[in-house]
Amino acid sequence: MEQMRNLIGGQLVPPLSGQYLDNFNPATGKVWSYVPRSNHEDIANAVSAASKAQKEWSEISIDERAKFLFRIADVIDQNCEELAALESKDQGKPVGLALSVDIPRSGQNFRFFASAISQFSSEAHIDQQWVNYTRRDALGVVGCISPWNLPLYLLTWKIAPALAAGNCVIAKPSEITPATAYRFSELIQDILPPGVLNIIHGRGDEAGEAIINHPEVQAISFTGGTATGAHIAQTAAPMFKKLSLELGGKNPNIIFADCDLKSAVSTSVRSSFANQGEICLCGSRIYVQKEIYKEFKNEFIAQVEQLKQGDPSDNQTQQGAIVSKPHYQKILNSIEKAKELGGKILCGGGPWEQGAKLGGWFIKPTVIEGLSISCETNQDEIFGPVVTISPFETEPEAIKLANQSRYGLASSIWTQDLARAHRVSKAIKTGIVWVNCWMKRDLRTPFGGTKASGVGREGGLEALRFFTEPKNICLEINE
Repeated sequence: MEQMRNLIGGQLVPPLSGQYLDNFNPATGKVWSYVPRSNHEDIANAVSAASKAQKEWSEISIDERAKFLFRIADVIDQNCEELAALESKDQGKPVGLALSVDIPRSGQNFRFFASAISQFSSEAHIDQQWVNYTRRDALGVVGCISPWNLPLYLLTWKIAPALAAGNCVIAKPSEITPATAYRFSELIQDILPPGVLNIIHGRGDEAGEAIINHPEVQAISFTGGTATGAHIAQTAAPMFKKLSLELGGKNPNIIFADCDLKSAVSTSVRSSFANQGEICLCGSRIYVQKEIYKEFKNEFIAQVEQLKQGDPSDNQTQQGAIVSKPHYQKILNSIEKAKELGGKILCGGGPWEQGAKLGGWFIKPTVIEGLSISCETNQDEIFGPVVTISPFETEPEAIKLANQSRYGLASSIWTQDLARAHRVSKAIKTGIVWVNCWMKRDLRTPFGGTKASGVGREGGLEALRFFTEPKNICLEINE
């Protein structure tokens, strides 16, 4: 079985410790490769390589940097099928999802920021005696730590703007899903100058911790769990590092009686169970206005029960495997807790029986009714194929239910009333609101959440602002 390597200074090298972690296939439960268990020494070498490359990389022209990013995008596109198959095998997601969404969007990230950097204009403020203008220079060496649910997509989402802005990068993908990041490092090894991009594998509490603590790493961009984000903030803030933290969510989906019911149902099925519910933007709390509650619920459950569950490598599969055994058990425990709290299981509610034959970790899409808003099931992020459904009567009640959470990442509203759409969108405390749709992503828009869902924004100019340091320069005009 393959032993993956770290990309440091343009070379693919084994971890200095010689130690590796098992990498499991979620669909079979078997080890299929080994991941470097890197430590602070590997990180120190990567930071040293990045520091040596930083000056030259930051001083080449924007057009030259963009050419590198376009070449990387081309390589991703040319190897889309291979990367999609790896993503499915490593993460458990349906290969069709990886092929249609995850891998193409990874290439789009590089194309977008290769173009966006040329449109990243400076600001100028002029009066009769002075001209003030703002420079935005690269920060230097930055750390990008990405999660296991959308492995290559979210890794490139961070790397691309950091590189475009002139920074050198220390990237750490999740040790649970390292395969596409490793293959990516092989594919682009000879494209970028040595040290500009370094990809280090390992545990979060070892390699990740070393990145956060390294004094030469100027900023941390992290996507993952809220508890880990809080730890990063506690560690990095006293060191005055810039932080971008995209954390958890417990997203409400509000269905008003005047909605387009057909679209609301079908899109809600997708927004609840895409990628086995392992997307931070999935709607996990569904609130339906009382007049249409029964009709919506019946059709919703009927469509959920029709989702095809199976081997992630099958192009027809819509529900794949849960990413790891610990996460599989955590989700099952959450379902059992919901039952103890009085929740009624409308469909699903446990392991998918056929999954045991494959040896992997599969859970049937689960819908639960009859729980209070304040219970654990409705307050804690489960991050799996589990949603709750509840009725509401009035618009103010719907807003109250939506906002009764410590999270504030995303929400969806379904209504044909334009005034209501604006009104409710303004009132809901989330960083993203979709109206009559879900997961429509424009890379120019700010992405991120409020409250325990994170700090800062990613995407578009927000990402380029994060990865640069503003400097005001004031010139006196002598006429």
